[in-house]
Amino acid sequence: MRVLLCVFVTGLLTSGLAAQEHVVETETHRFEEVADGVYFVSGTGAMVTRSNAMVVVTEEDVLVVDSHITPAAGRALVEGIDQITDKPIRTLVNTHFHYDHSHGNQVFGPGVRVVGHEYTRQKMATAPLEEHTFVGSSERDRQALAELRAALETVSDKEREALETQISIQAAHVESTAEIDPVAPDTTLAEKMTFFRGGREIELHFLGRAHTGGDVVVLLPAERLVFTGDMMLGGPPWPGDGWVNEWPATLERLKQLDFDLILPGHGPYFRDRELIDYVQAFHRELWEVVSALHAEGVSAEGAVERIDLSHHAENLPPARVRVDLRGVQRMYMVLEGTAD
Repeated sequence: MRVLLCVFVTGLLTSGLAAQEHVVETETHRFEEVADGVYFVSGTGAMVTRSNAMVVVTEEDVLVVDSHITPAAGRALVEGIDQITDKPIRTLVNTHFHYDHSHGNQVFGPGVRVVGHEYTRQKMATAPLEEHTFVGSSERDRQALAELRAALETVSDKEREALETQISIQAAHVESTAEIDPVAPDTTLAEKMTFFRGGREIELHFLGRAHTGGDVVVLLPAERLVFTGDMMLGGPPWPGDGWVNEWPATLERLKQLDFDLILPGHGPYFRDRELIDYVQAFHRELWEVVSALHAEGVSAEGAVERIDLSHHAENLPPARVRVDLRGVQRMYMVLEGTAD
């Protein structure tokens, strides 16, 4: 596997010393060291990874947060970790049950403890391959592959090479999806768990229902950073399995933790804590609007046509303030008491 080690000067500290950003890049992953021995991991686009991960190297071993979308993506993550440390991986944390964060679990092996919320274990130990999030994604992936192959008939010779690369990446992803054998957490928490590993303190917190019923955030107090999974991104996360009515209160509890840096489950990391306020405001209004439409007897399909929260784009990414049908259907289920 091709490995590049890059060191960049990113600014000056008040002491006058240069602050350095260490990046290890493999063919499939970018490992950015955001604190000493703590890596924010994102995909390079050479394979389908979809979500971010975090790697914490202690004096004794390695803790990984989230395992990606397929066994192939999980294997590539593990191979990349081998490039930054020779210490063994002993703990894997799933921030929630969604396939794009947990379907690489199986490649970590029986010697690795898998940790998650009680709800996450329940979801992953029952019928995870029947979850609508996974089923819908798999169908869209197969459709996307068919569309890419069909496009080969219409592209120019100049465009063909890039399209064939896309097809190869997408086909490998679809093939690896068939290999998934879900592994549920074997160690669970209800509210809080703390690891004291090799000189580090690593806290796991369940702060309430939000993106799912079992979101866990991983806090490193000494490093003043938190990995939030999909509970808090750079804008409102998808609510198709969420509890929008409870989400703002959960985020309020997140704000009580002591951190400066937020590592999200998707997208770049950020330091602007005010984004939490904006996401809370969005969810509060979304719940208020959807509740009112539901009370009027408007169908979920009709509600989607009437919801307009575009004014939140002043503070949040425009694409993130759009509400899709699956999100509204989920909120209707919550309102009707049929959500699990």
